[in-house]
Amino acid sequence: MLSLIQRVSRAEVRVDGAIVGRIGPGLLALIGIEPGDGDAQVDRMVERLLAYRVFADEAGRMNRALAQTSGGLLLVSQFTLAADTRSGNRPGFSTAAPPSEAEQIFTRLVSASRARHPGVETGRFGAHMEVSLVNDGPVTFLLRA
Repeated sequence: MLSLIQRVSRAEVRVDGAIVGRIGPGLLALIGIEPGDGDAQVDRMVERLLAYRVFADEAGRMNRALAQTSGGLLLVSQFTLAADTRSGNRPGFSTAAPPSEAEQIFTRLVSASRARHPGVETGRFGAHMEVSLVNDGPVTFLLRA
């Protein structure tokens, strides 16, 4: 499981022009599910999303985690993160989990996140989404579970 996280001032996801998820300050997490991902990867990713220190403390250093803030968490499934880009000029997607498997894992990730943190929003799995964000920093990290 991969997650491209961005510290944001605000972010939202639209499907067919309607907002389906929106947060103020917090993290936007684009999630890529790989074959074989399961409960262990879900648990590890939730821990990393909530505990990764990307927010400033009183001294301006990145020492605070999302769990220590009242920030939102916007989870967006993005199978292209799991693409094989090692060769050629076109990505391969055999390294991404099949949609039915990925949806189950993503749903577990959302549920586990909501059980541990308030203010979790999502996009819509499998939909064409428009993601808007204001990256705060910019601060962006790629996490693996």
